[in-house]
Amino acid sequence: MLRELPIPKLIATDLDGTLLRSDHSISPFTRRVLRDLEARAIHVVFVTARPPRWMKPLSDAVSGHGRAICLNGACIYEFASHHSSDIRGFNFESLTAIITDLRAALPGIAFAAERPSGAVFDPHFISDHPYGPETLHMRVEDARDDVVGKLLARMPSLPDNSFFDAVSEIVGTRGLLAYSGASGLAEITAPGVTKAAALERWALHHNIAAHEVWAFGDMPNDVPMLSWAGQGIAVANAHPEALAAATAYTLSNDEDGVAHALAYLVGLDV
Repeated sequence: MLRELPIPKLIATDLDGTLLRSDHSISPFTRRVLRDLEARAIHVVFVTARPPRWMKPLSDAVSGHGRAICLNGACIYEFASHHSSDIRGFNFESLTAIITDLRAALPGIAFAAERPSGAVFDPHFISDHPYGPETLHMRVEDARDDVVGKLLARMPSLPDNSFFDAVSEIVGTRGLLAYSGASGLAEITAPGVTKAAALERWALHHNIAAHEVWAFGDMPNDVPMLSWAGQGIAVANAHPEALAAATAYTLSNDEDGVAHALAYLVGLDV
């Protein structure tokens, strides 16, 4: 079916579980397809829950000239300059109120704050991923030198579902909870901050309409983006919610599903 569609002006793809293999690598085939798209002036935007500090290792996949929507839509990262723009985060009063209420209701909860300049971890926050010396270790509500794009909350003593439900009830309309696949981690962005909203703003700025966009994803936090794009394409390993929202499907991330779907656009042999 994808062969018969008009060539899109913009490709938007999630990273973990979608474009990247399970070992977080990009295959040579996927790299070749991405570079051919760039050579044909087809925009490629990575749309991810990842923070900007995780993006530099991927710059060679887009020849250093690409961009990524990071933190579930809270900012846009430019690979060439390593600069973040269009930052949409919490105001400090709202963030402090949310954290105060969660600490009171869930003793032992730990927070991390992702900002364009780097992360801030509560002293007892345990990260599943390596972090650099620029990471601050302090109560996240006390770090006020940069905008918080995404608040992370963790409480290993509670089952995931119970924890997410409790956080959702306490946060209410003051933030948006997004599930990107990380176990035991509640990811919260400011109201209105989603992958889809950031992608739509970027596309409109470049005179690209929704029907001219193909979006790829695998998790519930990708659903608004898949629903907004002209073609929302889920990889075979996607969460049921992403599969239900998709208009088309491709192979799994470990089978380079995104690259196989896009190879038709550039006439590559599969």
